[in-house]
Amino acid sequence: MGNFLNRNLRPALFLMLSLMVILTTLKAQNRDISYLSSGGKLNPLQANMDIRHYTIALDVDIEKKTIQGNVDVDVILSAPADTILLDLVHLLTVSKVNVNNKPVKFEHKNDKIYITSDKSFPKGRHIVRVSYGGEPPIAVRPPWTGGFTFTKDRSGNDWVAINCQKEGGRVYFPCKDHPSDEPNEGVDMFITVPENLVVAGPGLLKEVLKKKNKKAYHWKTNYTISNYCTVFNIGKYAVVSEDYTTIDGTVVPIQFYVLEEDSSFAPKIIELKARDTKILEKYFGEYPWAKEKIGIAAVPNSGMEHQTMITFQNKFNFTKIGVHDYSANLYHEYGHEWFANKVTNKDWAHMWIQEGITTYSEALVHYELGGQEAYDEIISRHKRNTRNKKPMVGGEELSEEEAYAGRDIYAKGSFFMHSLRYVLGDEIFLPTLKKLATDPRYTYDNFVTTKDVEELFSTASKQDLKPFFNFYVYTNEVLDISVKEVGYQKYQITLNNFFMPLPLDIGPADKPTRTMIGKEGIVVTSNGAPQVDAKGHYLKKITIQ
Repeated sequence: MGNFLNRNLRPALFLMLSLMVILTTLKAQNRDISYLSSGGKLNPLQANMDIRHYTIALDVDIEKKTIQGNVDVDVILSAPADTILLDLVHLLTVSKVNVNNKPVKFEHKNDKIYITSDKSFPKGRHIVRVSYGGEPPIAVRPPWTGGFTFTKDRSGNDWVAINCQKEGGRVYFPCKDHPSDEPNEGVDMFITVPENLVVAGPGLLKEVLKKKNKKAYHWKTNYTISNYCTVFNIGKYAVVSEDYTTIDGTVVPIQFYVLEEDSSFAPKIIELKARDTKILEKYFGEYPWAKEKIGIAAVPNSGMEHQTMITFQNKFNFTKIGVHDYSANLYHEYGHEWFANKVTNKDWAHMWIQEGITTYSEALVHYELGGQEAYDEIISRHKRNTRNKKPMVGGEELSEEEAYAGRDIYAKGSFFMHSLRYVLGDEIFLPTLKKLATDPRYTYDNFVTTKDVEELFSTASKQDLKPFFNFYVYTNEVLDISVKEVGYQKYQITLNNFFMPLPLDIGPADKPTRTMIGKEGIVVTSNGAPQVDAKGHYLKKITIQ
């Protein structure tokens, strides 16, 4: 009887198992957000919208891995509109939308919320409240592929991190997800978690409200802030704090949200943070968020530049610069407080500005801690790491993924700064770089592009640097230099792809002669083929004929 039933049940069981596999696959595919990439061409419906403020109020159910709550979007319409368009990942379910306290029609599709009314929305200010919830996307490879990470610390306590630079803030809250618009009046966050856990967020912690067996943390920032920095982290944190006095005399707390089990490491991290702040302030001006905090949150993945609460991978391993301990993870993400968070690209296409200059700041800290030799060594590394397969800027209105894909925005961006410094000299380059980081035209509410940076340095140097920027930023060419013997101990040095007169060091690295090379090149006297740019100030190839 058993064999008979098994023979008859096998087709049905096989069909049921096949359906289960198909449904599981479809569900997994439906949860795939790898196609999402922030930025790109701005939707015309959103070009009419100026985001002023977000209020995010969410209850995080860690056991179920869900979020539930509402977000208020404070927006100004520059003209009447029949649609208000917000971005929100399809994995979350919208239950209701109100505009100015009145329910309105909406459609949530293709990771967007189309909000409509029988009458058009008038020009001016509106408060859009979106009530929603569900299972947010789970990060596959944080921070590079974003979403939520639900994990445990070594003691078994819940630990939650959010990363969304690639995908944008829409992975968990309704927003206008484009780098060209940030909430000018900041963000309020009300994040509710189990009472034994702590929420680390941007800005200032205003209050902690008790709710039965839960706590709600109210974080507030009054500064403009990017969507991908509008995140929070949850853990069994201890908060270790120490005051720091900025270069302009402002007292600001350094606060480390460290796992309780790692509290003994906190003084060391705060010590490094204070030292690194002094170095970054020397070159880029006062810490940008001095009215709030210098924050650090321990997370289970590589760090990110989340504004006023940069994240730090929970590994307390240090390298050496000379005799000094150094953490590249800690320093690089911190440098982004100036270039990324304060000086922000209008378009992801110009990501080399924040990534390249922040990477160059690593060379500056190497100089401060290890001298010229340490600086030369890391710059040489950045040069070797430059693949130069694509231009750093590959067009306009690019998505985040397009801006990063195959482009040397880190290493080449840093080396470009090094080359520009050589061309201009420290007396022009260093003050101008600080001006980029401090002048209101380029900071906070304002955004920058490559053109802005080029024009700033051109004005400061009183020369047209557009050809130099175009060559390094918009092409993947290198200087093509030929050294040709033209007579007895006479050598013609020529820039075969000349675009502007450039200085070149001629002779050995320890005793070079700085010489301007024009379109016709120059002839030098040497008892052998002369060395050209021996210290490597440019990306180049040299042909000796």
